[in-house]
Amino acid sequence: MSPRTSPEPVHALKERRDGHLSRLVGSMPYAAFLGIEFDRRGDELTAVLPFKDMLIGDPMVPALHGGVTASFLETAAIVELSWSILWPEMESGTGGDVGPRLPKTIDFTIDYLRSGLPRDAYARARVVRSGRRFASVHVEAWQDNRARLFAQATGHFLMPADPRDDPGHV
Repeated sequence: MSPRTSPEPVHALKERRDGHLSRLVGSMPYAAFLGIEFDRRGDELTAVLPFKDMLIGDPMVPALHGGVTASFLETAAIVELSWSILWPEMESGTGGDVGPRLPKTIDFTIDYLRSGLPRDAYARARVVRSGRRFASVHVEAWQDNRARLFAQATGHFLMPADPRDDPGHV
């Protein structure tokens, strides 16, 4: 009979997960430029775009710039996809040593459903399909009411190569 190991303390588990997420998001300088943050609850992520005046595209309307909206949604998709790759490795204790491996965007289609207002925005991405080489992700963005989206997008991504598949990797 093997000795029973005690479970990892909750605070240590939370710190480890938050550290991995912080390194992942920190590897994307444009996310920092826009001020994109991620709220993590277990393995579920919500992207948060805190409002700043510099995000306004047309001050007469005023509305969030379409490029900011697109970047916000694409960042949410990439982080969610990367997190879904990282999660099993991180939970098994085998991940996190090689740094974030980000997927590459193949195409990204955005539906602008209404103007983004001058306030905080939120987005959730869902991995629709993920294989060894390609993945598909759907993202929805809202502001005050999750049922009232202001944009949504679908992206296709080239999955990062696993460094352990490289024969030269030690």
